[in-house]
Amino acid sequence: MAEKDLKQMYRTRTEGNFPDAVDVMGRRYEKVEDLRYGTNPHQPAAFYRPADTDNLVLGHYKMLKSGKSGLSQTNLEDMHHAIGILKYMQRQACAVMKHCNPSGVAIQAGKQPLVEVYQRARDADAQAAFGGVVAFNTEVDLATAEEIMQTVIEGVAAPAYTAEALDALHNSEKFKRNKELRIIEFPDLSVLPKYIDEHANAWEMKIFDDGSLVLAQPYLSCVKSTADLIPAYNDHPKKGRIDIARTATERELDDLLFAWYVNIHVRSNGVVIAKNGQTLAVGTGQQDRVGAVLQAIEKAKTKYKGSETMDGAVMASDGFFPFRDAVDAATSQGVRAIAQPGGSVNDYDAIVACNEVDATMVFTMERCFSHH
Repeated sequence: MAEKDLKQMYRTRTEGNFPDAVDVMGRRYEKVEDLRYGTNPHQPAAFYRPADTDNLVLGHYKMLKSGKSGLSQTNLEDMHHAIGILKYMQRQACAVMKHCNPSGVAIQAGKQPLVEVYQRARDADAQAAFGGVVAFNTEVDLATAEEIMQTVIEGVAAPAYTAEALDALHNSEKFKRNKELRIIEFPDLSVLPKYIDEHANAWEMKIFDDGSLVLAQPYLSCVKSTADLIPAYNDHPKKGRIDIARTATERELDDLLFAWYVNIHVRSNGVVIAKNGQTLAVGTGQQDRVGAVLQAIEKAKTKYKGSETMDGAVMASDGFFPFRDAVDAATSQGVRAIAQPGGSVNDYDAIVACNEVDATMVFTMERCFSHH
């Protein structure tokens, strides 16, 4: 392939032959647009929405600026996973996504302005945030837009923008970057289901190479508030009953709930270390639980040049702990509160590990594995 072609590979649309409408499982879908490409530049792709409802978010996005070549499949998937996190947040929040995983997420602390929420989400892992997609659950203002333009970002998605913010996001000449920035506006996130007792909009579908497929209910949580986080306990057949010794503080519970919601859209095995409404590190895509914890710890230590920032942090694990090693690894670095589903044969040992160092643990009573 010629050098010129390599440079243009990610900016050139890969044409496919996709129909204007398709029927899937008895439901009619209409094409929204042909995408720049699919997962990789040589894969053509198109985006469709159901024709029988207006109760959509991504399906009714507005492209306010498309760059020269529009959206890719990965851009849409990043927005999908960001929205899946942000829909749970009750305060102003920002998610910075990279390749379908959050590099950083932050929620408003006190009366913090949105620009600081964005900075905390971006700077949770500024290296990974380079070239990512930024999403908000609230209107983007001028100060936030100007801050977005300080680094390289591929796309911004939000339910609204002030006129001044849009001017700044369009002004790549002033900021000398982001000429290819995509600006997307999507409808209010409140239409999306979040909890297990709500009606799911559609089936989750996985199609294999031979055309066979799996249908499943999309992930909906049973954790609606901190009141649904249960202090850890275990009735061991030989050792007897054990309970977590220390009750989580209000701040720890708030951070644990935040970290749990972020973890819903982290590739499993996944853990989220957080403090004061900001992710400090995300361990993702590991084949073993302790590996995810160690990855997150190393990220936090590299980012913050030491473990002191993790003092008083919390950690959410999308699956239970088969051994106490992951708990020991986290608490040795300053993590003082842990959320996990519960249900391991070694829950007793995990609770002992917390009690030994005055850490606390709660059970979510649900797993949030995501194998996207």
